[in-house]
Amino acid sequence: VQLQASGGGLVQPGGSLRLSCAASGFTFSSYAMGWYRQAPGKQRELVARIRSDGSRNYPDSVKGRFTISRDNAKNTVYLQMNGLKAEDTGVYYCRAERIITNQFYWGRGTLVTVSS
Repeated sequence: VQLQASGGGLVQPGGSLRLSCAASGFTFSSYAMGWYRQAPGKQRELVARIRSDGSRNYPDSVKGRFTISRDNAKNTVYLQMNGLKAEDTGVYYCRAERIITNQFYWGRGTLVTVSS
């Protein structure tokens, strides 16, 4: 199983970034996919999840600014982040989730820094 996140970088407050996570080694379409972030000194937290049926959920902190999507033909999940704030800074990770079989896979993170 491999999950490779990319697209992070330095962006000014109010800017946008699009993260991608390319997956391989499992049946991508059967898994929910989540994006998590970990800020310095803080616990890792969920920022977006998209299930195999396409339904999505977001915490209030990013609702209306972040959009998760998936392309099952490309085995890739995306996170479009708009209106970025300094508090969005952190390492962003993607995770494949299949609760019914208790299978979870983490990818390597990509660093997002929001700063002027």
